[in-house]
Amino acid sequence: MKAFRLDELEAERAANDGAYLQFIRERSMSVGLYALDAGALDPQQPHKQDEVYLVVSGRASITVGMETTQVGRGSVVFVPAGTAHKFHHVTEDLRVMVIFSPPES
Repeated sequence: MKAFRLDELEAERAANDGAYLQFIRERSMSVGLYALDAGALDPQQPHKQDEVYLVVSGRASITVGMETTQVGRGSVVFVPAGTAHKFHHVTEDLRVMVIFSPPES
């Protein structure tokens, strides 16, 4: 079993000065914590994997393909592989659990 505490993952991500911390990588999936501070721009490009975002804190908008919605704590968003997507209008520091399937390459 692998078990994690969100506060410890956030501390590790911040200590490594990165926006993304991958903490699970298995044959069929990977999971990481993604962070964008308020006002930040999201540099993401489309990925080759399906993605699921679970917003653990913060507020922003996200555009996936041609659709836009507001997200906040508890929001879940599915992004099909190869689809353009970006968070924007980040009004509160955003922390998002990201699940890739298959694992991010």
